[in-house]
Amino acid sequence: MVAAEPTLEDLMRSCERSAVHLELRDGYTRNDPMLDDWLAGVRLDPADRASWWHPWLELVEETIGRGVSVRRARIVSTPVSEYIRYEYDVTFRNILVGEEVRWLSRRDATDIPLPGNDFWLFDDRLLLVYHFDGKDDLAAREVTREPGVVKLCGSAFEAVWERATPHDDFRLD
Repeated sequence: MVAAEPTLEDLMRSCERSAVHLELRDGYTRNDPMLDDWLAGVRLDPADRASWWHPWLELVEETIGRGVSVRRARIVSTPVSEYIRYEYDVTFRNILVGEEVRWLSRRDATDIPLPGNDFWLFDDRLLLVYHFDGKDDLAAREVTREPGVVKLCGSAFEAVWERATPHDDFRLD
């Protein structure tokens, strides 16, 4: 019997030092009810934690509470897509639970060797790679410890992180 690959939640719970996430796309999951609400003018209120809180944020907060550094870098086209405007608007949630988030304009990333897919890298040794389809939906995911791939993704993330702008200082226009 083949063991199931660990989930993102499993990997967050088991990491000991760092979890980094690189996002490379200008849109995700077109059938997102929260995006639909946002497009209709609904805005989350940072002061009303109960209205936007969910288990993923709790897990990130717990992970950071264990002393794990959680960082997210996003490479985006400019001018930004409506999806990225939405994502930027709701990122306050990530910040409030202790995650560090930075943004980099795609035009400022031309000379950075980048992988072809979004990923999470845990403790610089285990990689969770996401593969999306043409409709921006998650099509597959894979876990690898292959040293060359882990090294490429780790180096790419750190190069992006060094050049990227912290969330509070990044301007969409």
